[in-house]
Amino acid sequence: MDFEGTLWTVLGAGLVLLMLVDVFRTLLYPHGSGPLGRAIMRGFWLVSRKLRGRGSFIAAPLAMAAVIGAWASLAAIGWALLYLPQLPAGFVHGPGVPQRGDFAEALYISLVTLSTLGFGDIVPANPLLRLVVALQAVTGFGLLTATVTWILQMYPALNRRRTLAHQLNLFREAAGPSGVLSLDPGHAAGLLESMAGNVASVSIDLLAFHETYYFREIEQRGSLPATVAYAQDLASQAQHSDSLELQFAGRMLHASLDALAEVLRGKFGHTGATSSAVFDSYERHHRHLRRGKPDTDVP
Repeated sequence: MDFEGTLWTVLGAGLVLLMLVDVFRTLLYPHGSGPLGRAIMRGFWLVSRKLRGRGSFIAAPLAMAAVIGAWASLAAIGWALLYLPQLPAGFVHGPGVPQRGDFAEALYISLVTLSTLGFGDIVPANPLLRLVVALQAVTGFGLLTATVTWILQMYPALNRRRTLAHQLNLFREAAGPSGVLSLDPGHAAGLLESMAGNVASVSIDLLAFHETYYFREIEQRGSLPATVAYAQDLASQAQHSDSLELQFAGRMLHASLDALAEVLRGKFGHTGATSSAVFDSYERHHRHLRRGKPDTDVP
């Protein structure tokens, strides 16, 4: 193999390795995210913050599609560069199939193999190349199933976040201005402990599926950024109650909210010395604000 062939081989192997590392860190590594996927999600997010209307709400689904497309492109191009130095001598062409040694031919072989279509019009000639082609086919099948699993795992996490927001809104409407103080202390304590568990689940979801952060809600009732401050109010009310049981539930809810604020601060760059300041920044970034607050987005 000459210098040019070696260069294409090294470059192709690098692209394939980048794809594998990004997929591993995004889908398999606990509390991790791949550098490429994270950059794409954040790029779409920054663009969506400049948009108004429904365009800003479809940015996150489009970003997920772009991440999957980037993985597939890296795999297809990377393996095509691995095949390119071996063309045309390293492959057996079927009857009537012209023997070409350009990148388009290598990309065709790569795409057919990655998608596991296996037309059989062009097949590898030597055992090592056959092994590489088979490895790409396995990787393509794994990439397909992994991305489907990724999507299926994402939306339950989003639903848990929306459920918490709806729960807080329903509590606010039912309890009125008095909040937890209008309820029986034992019953109120049980409700706050349930909320604390739901807040903890949202924190874990943000760590495990950081992509969910970039989804904006169309309806404000389902927006956690717009309702999380009310959970702080409930925790504060409970801690000033005369009931020891309710005070404990308030401390639980307060601790879970502090943990959520720490995730938002450490994972997504929200600033603020207190949890309240972090949640204010969270609201401004998602543009779902409480009544009476100006719609001033953070640059």
